[in-house]
Formats: sequence, C-alpha cells, structure tokens
Amino acid sequence: MSLEQLNANKFEEIIYDNLEACLVIFSRKDCHVCKEVVPLLEELQPEYLDKFGFYYVDVEEEKNLYQRFSLKGVPQILFFKEGDYQSKLAGAIDEDQVIERIAELLES
Repeated sequence: MSLEQLNANKFEEIIYDNLEACLVIFSRKDCHVCKEVVPLLEELQPEYLDKFGFYYVDVEEEKNLYQRFSLKGVPQILFFKEGDYQSKLAGAIDEDQVIERIAELLES
C-alpha cells in the first residue's frame, strides 16, 4: 500500500481540519535513505488503518511545507495529533522507533 501524497491544501485539511493522528514523511524521490524508510512505513500502514494516518510529502514539490517546519535534510517523519506537532524522527530509522512513537500518541 503506498502512502497518500499531500500537497499544501491536503496537508492543512488532514492535520488542522480533520485533526487526524498521523505521521507525515518529508522525502525526496532520489534520496537513498528515503528509499529504505518509505517502504518500511508502507509495510506498517495496514496495521493502523482507521487508527493512525500515514502520509508523504515530496519536498521538491512542496518546498513551502518543508521550510515551514524548518527541516534540514530528508527523510524527516513528523508526528501529529489533534492538530499539534508532537515529535519527529530523522534519517535512517527502524520499525521499532516508529511503532513506539505511534503507541505513545495513541495512548496519550
């Protein structure tokens, strides 16, 4: 299952209008680390259907969103709940780190 790609409008709707608990990976198609992290998220996604959202932002197509969060480098995974930024993971990450962050958000 591939991650839904967000543009600026869709990002606003998901995060601030729907107040969805979710993660958003800021990535680039030609990033070798991203090519490892994105499939990991795609594998986890089905376990969280209807509980936690998984989204993708292409930093080359959505530079303003990338700059809005003062991000440096990719991949960056930002976690949101009820319209609030909660935390992030950066660079090469493993599945357990993502699972832990999601569990923390769903329990709080």
